[in-house]
Amino acid sequence: MNPYLIFILTVILLGYLLNQIISILELRSLDPELPNEFADVYDEEKYKKSQQYTQTTNRFSQVQDTFMTTITLIFILMGGFNYIDLLARGYGLNAIYTGLIFTAILMFGSSIIGLPFSIYSTFVIEERFGFNKTTPKTFVLDLLKATGLSVIIGAPLLAAILWFFQAAGSLAWLYCWLAVTGFTLILQFLAPVLIMPLFNKFTPLEEGELNDAITGYAKEQHFAIKGIYTMDGSKRSTRLNAFFTGFGRFRRIVFFDTLVEKLNSSEIVAVLAHEMGHFKHKHIFKMMGASILQMGIMFYILSLFLESEQLAAAFGMEHVSVYAGLVFFGFLYTPISLLISIAFNVYSRKNEYEADNWAVTTTQGRTPLISGLKKLSVHNLSNLTPHPFNVFINYSHPPILQRIKAIREL
Repeated sequence: MNPYLIFILTVILLGYLLNQIISILELRSLDPELPNEFADVYDEEKYKKSQQYTQTTNRFSQVQDTFMTTITLIFILMGGFNYIDLLARGYGLNAIYTGLIFTAILMFGSSIIGLPFSIYSTFVIEERFGFNKTTPKTFVLDLLKATGLSVIIGAPLLAAILWFFQAAGSLAWLYCWLAVTGFTLILQFLAPVLIMPLFNKFTPLEEGELNDAITGYAKEQHFAIKGIYTMDGSKRSTRLNAFFTGFGRFRRIVFFDTLVEKLNSSEIVAVLAHEMGHFKHKHIFKMMGASILQMGIMFYILSLFLESEQLAAAFGMEHVSVYAGLVFFGFLYTPISLLISIAFNVYSRKNEYEADNWAVTTTQGRTPLISGLKKLSVHNLSNLTPHPFNVFINYSHPPILQRIKAIREL
């Protein structure tokens, strides 16, 4: 049997086994006894609901992962990629257009297969636990907008990558890396003003106590901002969130309208101070730099396998092509991607502690941040007792109880 095929099937099955083990451990780690730290914000019924939510989402994830893994294995072993390739080649276009058609068919098919799970998650699970505010109309419009952006933004970028690998010789990986890096950086500036408003409405925060508190804190920390906005997050969900967009003096502070309703001014400033701590410690730029470096390594490794006949044969392909090689490389790169993801998560969790430290040091002490984090956890039905192995593999933030303990020990 083809060694690439053996490796890829092994990676898929081990990945599936890892996900199932994590889900089982997560379910077993649920503690029916409410932690004392949350006794002031959780009642027994609400805490029970949070555990039911964790159980439901984990079991749903197990079913979805089982289904998608089975479909993937059948598709590979039955020569599905070759069938799609022959279909794309049937239009008689050049390699770049054929590659775009090949990729579009795969993405469309994957979206159709995943659509029932997305619908069930949104309109059944999220609805059952009081999160969903998405209407069928909004759901459909979001799909259409996301598809449109994939065509407008994704297709030219993919075409450029295909062109570089066909025309630029041995340094194609370097040109691709530079092009994608430049595109990513430009997108950081365009997203807040062109892309995000397609999905949500951003409204300047009205004058008042909260606006004054945020503006005052930002000036005190010499932190330039373009504006303070609320976003109609309640259009889709009752979850609470806040974030920064943009860079330099173009930075914007964005709060979900749900967060403004649930947290008081001092708690919101503490949450803001945490996010500002990431900027002050240059976490954003360090993570971005690491991501760019990782992307360069990925493109170089990709260049070594892109037109491998054995790799194409593993998927039953009659023709070797750059565009199919891009897809197949994703399967080979999965173990490396997992290891890099774990390393990023370890670093990210360290950054969260540093940002918490900054927030406590520059605001009114521990209480507002702890109170704000507790409310976020309660309203989002976060799992208070995740399994350590799941935290190690998947968590970019430390578990909330560990964060609060660290804050109290500052």
